[in-house]
Amino acid sequence: MSATPVLETRGLGIRFGGLKAVDDVDLQVPEGQTLGVIGPNGAGKSTFINLVTGHLRPTSGQVLVDGQDLTGAKPWVIAKARVARTFQIVKPFRGMTVRENVAVGVMYGPDGMTRMGPALHRADEVLEQVGLGAAAGRSPGELSVADARRLEFAKALALSPRLLLLDEVMAGLRPGEIEPSLQLIRDLKAQGMTIIVVEHVMKAILAVSDQVLVLNAGQRLMLGPPRDVLSDPTVIEAYLGHKYAARQAAAQAAQPTPSPSAGAAPTLPAASAGPEEVSPDA
Repeated sequence: MSATPVLETRGLGIRFGGLKAVDDVDLQVPEGQTLGVIGPNGAGKSTFINLVTGHLRPTSGQVLVDGQDLTGAKPWVIAKARVARTFQIVKPFRGMTVRENVAVGVMYGPDGMTRMGPALHRADEVLEQVGLGAAAGRSPGELSVADARRLEFAKALALSPRLLLLDEVMAGLRPGEIEPSLQLIRDLKAQGMTIIVVEHVMKAILAVSDQVLVLNAGQRLMLGPPRDVLSDPTVIEAYLGHKYAARQAAAQAAQPTPSPSAGAAPTLPAASAGPEEVSPDA
């Protein structure tokens, strides 16, 4: 494992007029780690991903990938550095098949497979990996919500990334549809991939994250183990407000101290957060 973080941000920030959408965020993500990123609506989570992947240019700070300064680089330059991402709003190439959508990423990614035959073969492998092998010849418009999310996943994996940023890949899925995505993340982690997961589904955050970063009003509020973060009073207050946090603290103080249990549920309700904010560049 490399001593150099796969991703490092130093004082990363961006302003839109007088609004600091991301403000002075310092972060290091080691190789092989899965980092969950949470926060209330408008916290700057998607904007943070846009800064890392070149879809927005920072007004302050740095973005380093494997020690290379890629601050403000174009998205395709960052993709060549084996950084891939998904988008909240899926936008496949509607005039292509599912298989061809993935082959585009293979052909124009870091490995640069310029021949269609090998690119389609690699696309088939990726589609099998995400559970879409049977849909390879279909039009993206025929896919269910869950399968459209899997296609978004596959398009990112077509770039053979070292760093994968997932922006709400489980949004809109039914509970039974979430587990395959979680297992895929676990499998990629087992292969050594470094992953950042932006998600409101707390079950997902607990299931796959080694560490959790909380953003609030564009700033880093807390970084730590998932259960510690989700039960922290400042995090609960950021999500649900001061009055709720005060009432909950008072209720807990009035109860007998429970015996320690590693399986105790986190305090932050999984249903407390809605869809992620629409970033200003949308």
